[in-house]
Amino acid sequence: MSGTSPRSWHHQGHWLALLMIGFIAVLVASIAAAAQSTDENTYDEATIVEKGSAYLGEGAEVMAKTLEGIFKKNGRPNAYIEGSEAGGGLIVGLRYGDGMLNHKIEGQRKVHWTGPSIGLDAGADAVKVFALVYGLYDTQEIYRRISAMEGSFYYVGGLGISMYGNKDFTIAMVRVGVGLRAQASLGYLNITEKRRWVPF
Repeated sequence: MSGTSPRSWHHQGHWLALLMIGFIAVLVASIAAAAQSTDENTYDEATIVEKGSAYLGEGAEVMAKTLEGIFKKNGRPNAYIEGSEAGGGLIVGLRYGDGMLNHKIEGQRKVHWTGPSIGLDAGADAVKVFALVYGLYDTQEIYRRISAMEGSFYYVGGLGISMYGNKDFTIAMVRVGVGLRAQASLGYLNITEKRRWVPF
């Protein structure tokens, strides 16, 4: 009688099971390594809340509530900026800022930014800025012009969020400071290595 004996089938099944176990182990290890790599390359929410709260002088609870939506939509940032900004205008507003970029892997780097803001600006403002940066893998690539769609109201002691960029590279700026600014504007930020006074 021809065919494979039950013992042979059992032997083959044993090796197949071992191969499957090995494959699953490698897959799990790869997923764990990827997750660890992501964690090492990005900032967790608690750290960003602590940094933002300390820099802007806002309570941790207020900061956590402000950043909650950003984290839900964009996840963990791989850099953040602590800076300040001044600007103002009636029809065409101007924005000038500078700060320190803190990258999880590549460390610190000075940044400056300028930009027009075409819309309604009521009064001048001087604000502190805390920004979350996504999709920045080489800090040199921070220097670029990025588009914006803004629609925020700023009050004395108020807090507002503005999003810049796209799905591949995003900056979420949290502003707090003096001034009343009611915008529904189109503009951009031009981020440079050296300070520039011309926003275009």
